[in-house]
Amino acid sequence: MAKARAERPGPFDYARKRWLQIVFLLSTIFLYAPIIVLIIFSFNDSRRGGNVVWRGFTFDYYVKAANNASLMEAFGNSLMIAVVSTIFSVILGAITAVVLWRFRFPAKPGYEGLVALPIVVPEICLGVAIAVFYSYFNLYVPPGTPWPFNLTNIIIAHITFSFPFAAMVIRTRLTSFNREMEEAAKDLGATEFQVFRDILLPHMKPGLIAGGLLAFTLSLDDFVITFFTSGPDTVTFPVKVYSMVRFSVTPEINAASTVLILITLVLTAIAMRFQSFGDERR
Repeated sequence: MAKARAERPGPFDYARKRWLQIVFLLSTIFLYAPIIVLIIFSFNDSRRGGNVVWRGFTFDYYVKAANNASLMEAFGNSLMIAVVSTIFSVILGAITAVVLWRFRFPAKPGYEGLVALPIVVPEICLGVAIAVFYSYFNLYVPPGTPWPFNLTNIIIAHITFSFPFAAMVIRTRLTSFNREMEEAAKDLGATEFQVFRDILLPHMKPGLIAGGLLAFTLSLDDFVITFFTSGPDTVTFPVKVYSMVRFSVTPEINAASTVLILITLVLTAIAMRFQSFGDERR
């Protein structure tokens, strides 16, 4: 039987394809051109970060940013907050994902909506709500509290909005789990804990890593919620950069922003890689 000859694309098909390519190219330039310009001019040998005239290549402003004690303190605060909030976000996200994946109960739709609420609610609304909650119950950490306990309020706020993202990533990973493996292990005498430890947890591992990296990136980059929940002694890296920008944009700010952008891009790429790792192995 002769194979059917494939139809050749017509002129309208070529025009449509070319139009989509142009739209994609313009959209990419619109989104990423400012970031690329910022990175390029972080190496500009100029005293003003907003100077668009290239004065020469230098690493001096990266050195100045590294030697800025207040900026490095803020970066250390951001790292501590991101690490602690990521640990708790992954734990809570894994428990939530397993509950939503395995069990059926009358209030499940409402519980799913409640978990997804921090994802869909604007950050400024969530930040104001958390600030009002802290103020109403007088939960602010008093000044002079030793580090890192003075970061407790920010850590709790970051866990609140980041663990739903981890839960969604982990739950997506659980959809590919073969329940017959779990049933076979139970038939062979395995307990619920052994099934979770030896079968379910290894399957969840790519999702746990991807969810953790995503939560870490969200916490490290967050400005809005941190702005409403931080005190005068708990400045984070994004808040510090914002306070520096209010006076003037310097190449030092460009250098600090570039470092934060690169960290975010690397962690996001790793998270996406681990999220699709399980599908590639099947």
